[in-house]
Amino acid sequence: MKKYATVIRVLAHTQIRKMKGLKQKKAHLMEIQVNGGTIADKVDFAYKFFEKQVPIDAVFQKDEMIDIIGVTKGKGYEGVVTRWGVTRLPRKTHRGLRKVACIGAWHPARVSFTVARAGQNGYHHRTEMNKKVYRVGKVGDETHSAITDYDRTEKDITPIGGFPHYGVVKSDYLMIKGGCVGPKKRVVTLRQSLINQTSRVALEEIKLKFIDTSSKFGHGRFQTTQEKQKFYGRLKA
Repeated sequence: MKKYATVIRVLAHTQIRKMKGLKQKKAHLMEIQVNGGTIADKVDFAYKFFEKQVPIDAVFQKDEMIDIIGVTKGKGYEGVVTRWGVTRLPRKTHRGLRKVACIGAWHPARVSFTVARAGQNGYHHRTEMNKKVYRVGKVGDETHSAITDYDRTEKDITPIGGFPHYGVVKSDYLMIKGGCVGPKKRVVTLRQSLINQTSRVALEEIKLKFIDTSSKFGHGRFQTTQEKQKFYGRLKA
């Protein structure tokens, strides 16, 4: 391999059995290219990680920009108004109003791809670029809790009652700015940013002052269960 290969790639898989309550048992498999150095260096680097876990903090650091690759929430078969945001026709329109009135000229005798049509919405492969990492949480470390320099309340990173449709965060985690594609528990791919980050936003050092751990079911009022018990007092059995 060191003598004849020009490209070195490794096969990496997820630890899917760490996620409880999933129907899937088979791990997700991914081929990752090794870059940098000579072919011999790449092979030695790949051998070093054989049958070993790669922790999240070995790849990503706080305050850097990353890309997220995933598949969005599926919406099923949708009409043109929902799917493309076209304007509805007037109320008195014959044979429906949530339509595209003119789908093109007689000739060319085919419908152009630029015309909005009904069809599958969601469940699309998407890459979201430039997501800032706010925190890298390690199990057993203070970063795995919701304690900050400005809020010293002892509380776990998991909100009261757990994350909806997910549960309790028990392993290492990554806190990013903004949303993430797909529903809960869907696998996503994280990668280093492909562009050289030079903006003030990308290079800014983030200091979190407060992490909200109130319940995500309904209107959360309390940050901890102790705070809730103190407010309500002893309740009737």
